[in-house]
Amino acid sequence: MYYKPIEIARSLDITPSALRHYEAWGIVPAPKRKKNGYRLYTEEHVAYFRCIRAMYPGFGMDITRTVMKYIQDNKTAEAFWTVNKEQAKLQQEKVLTDQTHELLQESFVSTLPETFSKEKMTIGYISKLADVPASAIRHWEKEGLITPERDPENGYRLFNQMHLRQILVIRALRRTVHYLEIMKNIVKEIEHNNIEEAKKATKEALENINFQNRNQFHGICELYKLCEVLDLV
Repeated sequence: MYYKPIEIARSLDITPSALRHYEAWGIVPAPKRKKNGYRLYTEEHVAYFRCIRAMYPGFGMDITRTVMKYIQDNKTAEAFWTVNKEQAKLQQEKVLTDQTHELLQESFVSTLPETFSKEKMTIGYISKLADVPASAIRHWEKEGLITPERDPENGYRLFNQMHLRQILVIRALRRTVHYLEIMKNIVKEIEHNNIEEAKKATKEALENINFQNRNQFHGICELYKLCEVLDLV
């Protein structure tokens, strides 16, 4: 059975030109053509298109393209491990954001562990504590997001608990808050000991992570269905 491009496009709520783009990118097999040049899409093509549309929201097009090429080369294991790696990244992001949300709770101030209670911390120390590269902290300072003190004797950066909270919030929100001024406002609230906006922002970040996780599972579901259609599993 063959399908017309317009039929597939309508079922996926996209334009026929999008199907041609996927074909041009090499992420679906080239279809046979009629004598008049019309494409003859099969059930396999439909499964490819459904999988691409399902994977894109949760994984982005770069990962989706990589996975589709693995599938065309019958490299199912590589395809599955690629999406597994992205799931692991999202899991780590959720863990870090959960930790940041907990650190912003008002009760946390009086129950800081000893490792968090140093009055002054070097960039190397706070980098390890927050699990953030020192280069990222320097970049955020350059952007005006954080303003560490300086040692009057040697000029080294010195950080305190407030800076730690700011760094953790920036780390948690950097993928969901895309406008610098918005991020600055959230970080500024921490400096003024008004953490409600920061708590609200981290909560929204967690909601976005949960939403992306659902999208990823939808994409994985369609990926497995595609493999079934292709007799790869």
